[in-house]
Amino acid sequence: MPSIAFQGEIGAYGHQACREARPNFDPLPCPGFEDALEAVRSGAADLGMIAVENSTYGRVADVHQLLPDSGLHIVDEVFLPVHISVLGVRGARIGDLRRVRGMGILLGQARGFVRSHGLQTLAWSDNAAGAREVAHLGDPAEGALASEVAAQAYGLDVLARDVEDQEGNTTRFLVMSREADLSRRGDIGMMTSLVFRVRNIPAALYKALGGFATNGVNVTKLESYLVGGAFQAAQFYAEVEGHPEDPALARALEELRYFSDTVRQMGVYPARRPRHEV
Repeated sequence: MPSIAFQGEIGAYGHQACREARPNFDPLPCPGFEDALEAVRSGAADLGMIAVENSTYGRVADVHQLLPDSGLHIVDEVFLPVHISVLGVRGARIGDLRRVRGMGILLGQARGFVRSHGLQTLAWSDNAAGAREVAHLGDPAEGALASEVAAQAYGLDVLARDVEDQEGNTTRFLVMSREADLSRRGDIGMMTSLVFRVRNIPAALYKALGGFATNGVNVTKLESYLVGGAFQAAQFYAEVEGHPEDPALARALEELRYFSDTVRQMGVYPARRPRHEV
């Protein structure tokens, strides 16, 4: 079977995304996002499933800095509804819990539950690893915030379901590949991701983005972050609707290149329906 790398251990939400979006691929757990990207780059995995943002918590720290340097291409996006369960050892009850563990991004999605039950939180490297630790400790006072898949994997009881703060809580993943695929056309349109740096002239960003407005191209995401250890060296990550071969987007990209030092296409991939539902 082809393989798909994800950050975390068996039972992580990345594992769940792999199972649902690429059921014919063998999931490959990796300790960190860099490890998952390296697995694809080295050929140890055919694809990578990388979490980039959550509808409640926001973007996943560091990922947007890792992607441009990975040398990989975005070939798909996956929207995973994140239902957070409270896991404990067999026979434990909610009233027994004193602490719950999970990744910071997941703890941030269930603040209401944690506060209302007066629980201590432990930031963990991975949600599934937190569940595995609870199983190892065997203490009814110890719990984990994770998926029901993790409960099944480590023999834990689900003490509470759907404790996320926001209904519709969703994490978006990007599927990474060594090879770009520009041949596809999505049923509800295409997305193009790119990174660019503008020239050091007044109103450069305004001018660079003007081509998208005048050509009717929707920019769905624009983020900046510092590069090279210098406060004045900003790089922008953008996602826009359309395929680079579409006349409107082709004109917008031509104008962007005129006002930018560098423009690098990160991926072209089908837009997925949850964009219009979540």
